[in-house]
Amino acid sequence: MKTPPVPIEPVPTAKPREKPVVLRIQDERGVVSLTLNRAHAFNALSESMLAALQLEFDAIAEDESVRVVVLAAEGKAFCAGHDLKEMRAKPSLEYYERLFSQCSEMMLAIQRLPVPVIARVQGIATAAGCQLVAMCDLAIAASTAKFAVSGVNLGLFCSAPGVALSRNVSRKAAFEMLVTGEFISADDAKVRGLVNRVVEPEHLDAEVEKLVAAIIAKPRVAVAIGKEFFYRQIELGIGQAFEAAARTMACNMMDEGALEGVQAFIDKRPQIG
Repeated sequence: MKTPPVPIEPVPTAKPREKPVVLRIQDERGVVSLTLNRAHAFNALSESMLAALQLEFDAIAEDESVRVVVLAAEGKAFCAGHDLKEMRAKPSLEYYERLFSQCSEMMLAIQRLPVPVIARVQGIATAAGCQLVAMCDLAIAASTAKFAVSGVNLGLFCSAPGVALSRNVSRKAAFEMLVTGEFISADDAKVRGLVNRVVEPEHLDAEVEKLVAAIIAKPRVAVAIGKEFFYRQIELGIGQAFEAAARTMACNMMDEGALEGVQAFIDKRPQIG
C-alpha cells in the first residue's frame, strides 16, 4: 500500500514593503529635507501622512543640530489637500472633527518649530496643500506651480486653509480665492504674498539653496528667538507687540553670540564663529 504524498504547503511570499509617505534626509549642515512621497495620489494628506509629518516635526523640535527644514514633494503635485477617498469612506462628525484637528495640529507644529521651514513648491498646491504652503515660514515656487483653495467647488468651504491663507495675503485676495476656488499662478501667488520667490523649474533647487545658505549663516539662537516672536506679535495689538518686542530684544541681547556680534561690529573686526 502506497503512502499518500504529504501535501506541500506553499511558502508565503513576503509582502512588499510599503514606501514611506514622507522621506527624510539631513545633511552635515543641519539642513533637513522632508519630501512628501505619495506622488500617485498627488501627495494628498492621508491620515498616515499627517501622522508621519507630525512625528518628523516633533523630532526636529527636539534636535538642536537642525538649522532649517525644506518641505518638498515627489511627482507633479506639491500637495492636493486632504485625501478625499479616505475622508468619504468614513462619514461621521466624530471622524471629521478628529481628522481636521489632527491636520491643524500638524500645521501649527510647523510654526512652533525653532527653525525656519521653506516650502519647495514644484507643482499644484490645492486646499490643505495650499494651507501647507501658507503655514511654512518661506516658500519658493516653480513658475509652473499653481495654487487654489478649491473646496468650495465641491461644496466644502476651505475654512482651515482660510486661516493660514488670510494670514499671508490680503483679506480680499484671500476671500476671493476661498469663494471662487479658482487657481492662481505662481507669479500671482508672489504678488499676493503667498510665496517669496518664483523661478523656472530647472532653477528651483538652486534658489532654495540660496535661501538655505543665507539662513544657516546666521546664529541659530537669534533665528529661533526671532521666529517665535514674529508669530506671537502678529496676534497682539500694536502696543502689546512693542512691549513684547522690547522684552524679546533685551533677552536676545544677553545671548553671548549677540554680545560678541555687537562688539565685533564696534571693533570693526570679523565676528567670532
